[in-house]
Amino acid sequence: MATADPRMQALLRDYPGHPYKKWQGAHWRLLSLVELGLTEGDDRILGAVDRVLKWLLNPRRQTPRISGRYRQCASMDGNGLLVCCRLGMQADPRVIELATRLKRWQWPDGGWNCDRRPGVTHSSFHESLPPLRGLAAHGGFPEATARAAEFFLRHRMFRSESDREVINQEWLQLHWPAYWHYDFLLGLRAITEAGLVRDDRASEALDHLESQRGPDGKWRANGRRYWLRRGDSNVDVLDWSDAADVLTGQALTVLRAAGRVSSAKRREPIQVYA
Repeated sequence: MATADPRMQALLRDYPGHPYKKWQGAHWRLLSLVELGLTEGDDRILGAVDRVLKWLLNPRRQTPRISGRYRQCASMDGNGLLVCCRLGMQADPRVIELATRLKRWQWPDGGWNCDRRPGVTHSSFHESLPPLRGLAAHGGFPEATARAAEFFLRHRMFRSESDREVINQEWLQLHWPAYWHYDFLLGLRAITEAGLVRDDRASEALDHLESQRGPDGKWRANGRRYWLRRGDSNVDVLDWSDAADVLTGQALTVLRAAGRVSSAKRREPIQVYA
């Protein structure tokens, strides 16, 4: 298993505590590893995957159905499904079960949500993004994947359906890693993986992505979701800095799929308020 990237070496160290421990548990480190390009696992990786699957598939993990909707933190299962599929485990019965329940838990609007309040009927961007990516990677439920992609496209990736305002200004920034949080580039990556990035409703988000390219041709994180100081929550084992190499690779992949990689246009960014 080739791991020339020193960041991958750091992520391959011990996996302390619960798999979901932020941001050092196996759930998060495996996600970062496959996003950096890991496609195969040794005993250490497969052991970590095993622990994550045992946690996700534990029969004591309840998924209540309230007002006709399953209320579950489906981002957990979506990330787990994505990791397993990137490692070539699509045929594993446990992985098939993850994909099957994500399909079963999907809400009428195409997404997912863990909010247990009966009056909540709109899916969460945060909870819906990883299931879309996981299902797209799995490939076994194309209708559920298309419905999930449609949820984001209906919102033009970041706008309210009712008044067309930007839902959250933070979503217009670039983050790496984003963990369970949503932003517009992650949304574009998800619909790219679903094969739908050329839909006209993604155009504004693609324009904004082009506007975020620096004078040197790179994209850099301008938002942050992790800390480094010991004792705090949300502490990562790595300082990802501006993650220019990761974000530039991701942005170019999206723009190539959208047929825009050769575009020389300079776009005006959507206003991000302090």
